[in-house]
Amino acid sequence: MKKPNFDPGLTQQYSAEISRVIRRDGQFNVRRHGTTWQDIHPYLYFLNAPWYNFFGFMVAGFIAVNFIFALTYYLIGVQNLQGAEAATEFRRFLNAFFFSAQTLTTVGYGTIAPRGVLVNLLASFEAMMGLMGFAVVTGFLVGRVSRPTARIGFSDTMIVAPYQDATSLQFRLVNRGVSNLMELDASVMLMTVVTTDGRLERKFERLELERDSVLFLALTWTIVHAIDANSPLFGKSAADLKRLKAEVLILIKGTDDMFSQVVHARYSYRYDEIVWGAKFTPAFEIDEKGTMHLDVDKVSDHVKLPSLGP
Repeated sequence: MKKPNFDPGLTQQYSAEISRVIRRDGQFNVRRHGTTWQDIHPYLYFLNAPWYNFFGFMVAGFIAVNFIFALTYYLIGVQNLQGAEAATEFRRFLNAFFFSAQTLTTVGYGTIAPRGVLVNLLASFEAMMGLMGFAVVTGFLVGRVSRPTARIGFSDTMIVAPYQDATSLQFRLVNRGVSNLMELDASVMLMTVVTTDGRLERKFERLELERDSVLFLALTWTIVHAIDANSPLFGKSAADLKRLKAEVLILIKGTDDMFSQVVHARYSYRYDEIVWGAKFTPAFEIDEKGTMHLDVDKVSDHVKLPSLGP
């Protein structure tokens, strides 16, 4: 029986060319279709949504809820809101909207007050909804700001650099967050498109690293894969990697010491994001007092070496 090839969960099937497997933001280049509202978990969605989406939805929700309650007050009769009378219908509705906003947020300036049992019941219900709603939103905010994330900065490109008596594939990373990252592990895979039994398929191969773990990420970490006889990159040129549609997939795992929780970071480099014949330049220096100064914006800095080429 033929032993199946290694597949990290990104499928070996090849039906069409894709731009990349992992986007530059670390997310998988996959769009899901066919889901229903039952498949959506609101809490997880709001935890992971971008900040502009999160605040946009909160503002839109606040306006929508107040519009519904304001419309209800208006249909019941603005005369049941003491101080909400106005010369035009639009101004009456606007006063009902402002009363709704004040009730929902429990501000209650006192300039407009409900009269009658029905309007008082509706205002009481809205105040209860406001308390519950803002408690939920507060939970979302706490979850977003307290969730540990691996703010790891990757070099813009990989490089093929001298290594001992041969060459190596290298990339560099740095901790861009304020929390210390401890006990980091790196897993690196090479994905290529090859022809097997007359059909195209994706092939995944692990790249052995010079050092696949470090205890601390206080400075930068240059991750090195030696291109020797055992490397799947041995003897390949830039043109070969382009033909194979090569992409290097990276998974970094570490521990955030502030929260004592495991965090992950994903990244990838395509064949056209590899610089042949280069070396990284230092991203930190030591001052006269013996203090090390790290410039995180220099994580990608490198120089070309004229003696090497693709």
